[in-house]
Amino acid sequence: MAVYTTIDDPSAYFKIQLYTGNGSDNHAITFDDTDTDMQPDAVWIKNRDATDNHCLFDAARGVGKIMHTNTTSGNEVDDDDTLDAFQSDGFRVDDDDKVNTNTEKYVAWCWKAGGGSGSSNTTGTINTTTTTVNTTSKFSISTYTGNDTGGGNFGHGLGAVPHFLWVAQKNTGDSYRVYHHKNTSAPETDYLVLDTDAATIDSNVQWNDTAPSSTIITLGTSGNVNESAHTYVSYAWSEVQGFSKFGKYTGNGNADGPFIYLGFRPNLFIVKSTGTNSWFAFSDPLHTNGYYGGNRIYLNENNVESTNGDVYEIKEFLSNGVKIASSHGGANTSGQDYIYMAFAKAPLVNSEGVPGNAG
Repeated sequence: MAVYTTIDDPSAYFKIQLYTGNGSDNHAITFDDTDTDMQPDAVWIKNRDATDNHCLFDAARGVGKIMHTNTTSGNEVDDDDTLDAFQSDGFRVDDDDKVNTNTEKYVAWCWKAGGGSGSSNTTGTINTTTTTVNTTSKFSISTYTGNDTGGGNFGHGLGAVPHFLWVAQKNTGDSYRVYHHKNTSAPETDYLVLDTDAATIDSNVQWNDTAPSSTIITLGTSGNVNESAHTYVSYAWSEVQGFSKFGKYTGNGNADGPFIYLGFRPNLFIVKSTGTNSWFAFSDPLHTNGYYGGNRIYLNENNVESTNGDVYEIKEFLSNGVKIASSHGGANTSGQDYIYMAFAKAPLVNSEGVPGNAG
């Protein structure tokens, strides 16, 4: 029998939660998705109604430790008034405006890793402080201290080659460095920046011109990824058929845009031009007038949610992928390459060969 997917229920490993703030401490956010309970290990929150920074939390660093993915000052800040608990089927926030302003609306993208803070991975030349990893959904979070040595490397624990990863320095304001396996023909020689709209940059001091392997991520000497005595956090994903995909497409510049085959109905689709343009996130729950994924969130800016009138980059999320329906440069300039990351709402076909639920 053909193997269609190993994950029949994507909600066991990834969920999107919309919620409204109440401005009070101990505001428990319970996932609306009732298929499977999930205690998240990474929670990425954006206020949809205000120009607050993106807020990233994870179990490896601990609650109350916030990083902003949209600024060059993305370093970690202790803020006890933000997310204060990862709960058995959700999370809890206090009264900080960025996560819980009364009556304002928020989106939270949530992933399950290893179910806690994890432990040191000693596979590479740099022992991680801690690594929490889910080998089923192929997602890991690691923290480590740099050694300023070209070719220094740390273990990610996925048991598969990472297709998408980023590294951020925790204790200074350096930018997030991003690796995507389809960025260029030699992606290990290049990087993208998560917190700006910059085009792909060629550099040998980020990944040491060495692609990640099934066990390690190799670093150069850039202070953004490997400065001596400085501390870092890394998120890494590898594709899982029917659950996640990290690919590339080329725009055609018209409203009848490309169809991107994923092998599942997406719940989250993030796209970035390899040229100069913003990172855009389209989420299944943020649909308008039947356009699933139509509303967008800028990942590298603090903008409010963009409904963009009657112009939608993503026409709809289909049972097997997404359809581009705009010539907007953020997703469909003619001849421009775009990289993407996508996570499933439902597989096209489950592990028993039965077609999935496209709704």
